[in-house]
Amino acid sequence: MKTNIYSLFLALFAMPVFSQVGINTPTPTATLDVNGTVKIRDTPMVTALPGYEIMAVNQGTFQVAKVDPQVVIDAASAAANTNSSVYAAKKTSGITLISLGLFPTGFRAVNFLAAERSVGSASLFSDTDNTYTIPSNGVYAVGFSFRYGAGLQAAILTNTPGIGIFRNRAGVGTLIDSRSFSGLTIPLVLSLTISESSINSLYSFQTGDKISFGLTGSSALEAGLLGTSVGSFYIYKVSN
Repeated sequence: MKTNIYSLFLALFAMPVFSQVGINTPTPTATLDVNGTVKIRDTPMVTALPGYEIMAVNQGTFQVAKVDPQVVIDAASAAANTNSSVYAAKKTSGITLISLGLFPTGFRAVNFLAAERSVGSASLFSDTDNTYTIPSNGVYAVGFSFRYGAGLQAAILTNTPGIGIFRNRAGVGTLIDSRSFSGLTIPLVLSLTISESSINSLYSFQTGDKISFGLTGSSALEAGLLGTSVGSFYIYKVSN
C-alpha cells in the first residue's frame, strides 16, 4: 500500500505543470502576470551590447519582449535624421485657380491636394484651403514652379502674370514673393511670353502660418490652358 502511495506522489511530481501565475491579478494572461511594479536589487553590468538583448514593454498589451539592440540603434538613427517638415507635391491635371478675399488683387491659388504629395506627411497640408501649415518657427527653404500651358505663348500677356507664394498669418495675408513670366519681342516679327517660372529661396515663418502657391496677374490667363499646365512645390525647415 505504501509503495502504491509513493508511486502516485512520484507520478504527480513528474507530470509537467502548465499554468499561469498572477500577482495582484486573478486572471493572468501570461505564464507570470504581474500587476504592479517590479524591483530587481542586483543586476550585472555589461560593457558591450553584442551577445545581449534588451527587454521592452509593449504599451498596449504590457507584454515584455526581447529586442535586438540594433533595432533600437536603427530607430534612433532614423529619428535623428528625420525632418518632419519636409513636404513636396506636383499637380499635372485638374488645375483650377482659387480666389479668396484674403488674397491680394490678381493672386489666385493653385488647388493643390494632399493626395498629390510626393514626399511628406499628409497632416501638413489641408485640402480645405489648399495650404501647407508651418509646423514650427524657423527658416524654411521653399521652391515653387509653374508652367502655364505649353510654357510658351505666341503673344505678350498683359497684366504681367506670373507665380507667387502667399502667407496667411493669423488672418493677415501677405504675398511674400513673386516672379513674372518673361517676354520676348522682336519688332515686326513676333512677340512671345515664356509662361514658365520658378521661385527658390529661404523665408522665416511662424508656427501656424498657412502657405499658398498660386499665380499673380491671373486675370490675363485663359482657363482652357490650365488643363495642360503643370505646377509643383517643395518646402522644408532648414534652421531655427
